[in-house]
Amino acid sequence: MQRAIILGGTGALGRATARRLVAAGWSVDITGRQESHLPGDLRQSGARFHPIDRHDTGALAALLGDGADLLVDALCFTQANARELIPLLGDVASTVMLSSKAVYADEHGNHVNSDVAPRFTGPIRENQRTMAAGHGDHDSREGYGANKVAAEQALLNSGCPVTVIRASKVHGDGAARPREWMFIKRALEQRPAVFLAHGGAGIDHTTAAVNTAALIARVAEVPGTRILNSADPDAPSALQITRAIAAHFNQFEYYNHAWEEILLDDSVQTSADPDLGQHPWDARPPIILDTTASIELGYTPVGTFAETIAGEINWLLFLDRVGFAPGAEDPFFGPLLDYAAEDRYLAARASDRQANGRQ
Repeated sequence: MQRAIILGGTGALGRATARRLVAAGWSVDITGRQESHLPGDLRQSGARFHPIDRHDTGALAALLGDGADLLVDALCFTQANARELIPLLGDVASTVMLSSKAVYADEHGNHVNSDVAPRFTGPIRENQRTMAAGHGDHDSREGYGANKVAAEQALLNSGCPVTVIRASKVHGDGAARPREWMFIKRALEQRPAVFLAHGGAGIDHTTAAVNTAALIARVAEVPGTRILNSADPDAPSALQITRAIAAHFNQFEYYNHAWEEILLDDSVQTSADPDLGQHPWDARPPIILDTTASIELGYTPVGTFAETIAGEINWLLFLDRVGFAPGAEDPFFGPLLDYAAEDRYLAARASDRQANGRQ
């Protein structure tokens, strides 16, 4: 039986990878802080949880024992994290470091977390320029991508078979920041309309956790040292994302809700409210990852965004039913779920229509 170890495996990417491997007959060990974060289906299927801190190299070495066929690190954020791991990789056939498209920079050095939005000239390949390696605060906007680059370089130069996987806008059950919640919550609250800036044309490539899991499974079959992009086979616009979510809701009579799509142009946003219709996918020009290298490796995607989003939606609906509001403590969602500007717009429009009707 092949053996896999997933460090930090209770999040979206870890869960999806564990499920994929267990279903294929692998023995899977998962580390994390709290066993309660591990879904029941994984426990029941035989995946083993270990409450090990990522920095406890002694405990990690004991867990590795005589080695593993695959080690997936979902918690490698800095060069120091990478250097902690390298001495343990001698008996690991294939290692995967989960990285991010946040490392990429355009010709002017702008990246997805910079004050000035990047302008990539086309789909981003793995040889695209990246931020310079950095060693500051990896939780900061400038530090996150820079530290990921430093970690990538350390592992790729280790002499071990390490594959770096760069994902984008991950969705799936267990997502740390389920961005799609901004639309799901609107549907649950029967909001009359969904507002989208710039006509909903913005594209910031999505990545289904199950698609990354399929790529990891393929990497385990062909170990090597490489960088691979991971993203959905389509690159849906914000409008397509909202429609995919609405279509899922409409499968269930008790959730069925129709909303008006209000597609805003720049003139409406300027005159009404600059934040009206803002959403996390409003990238123009689009940010799209080129996944040719992954496909050429022999990886087959599980499905498109619309075909894979159901897992996250159902998980979020479950959390809502049991009283755990997703993102309740995440300030990221605050402005995205503030309906005041939407209500002002709808009230003003109704008033204008009423006035015009009297003329």
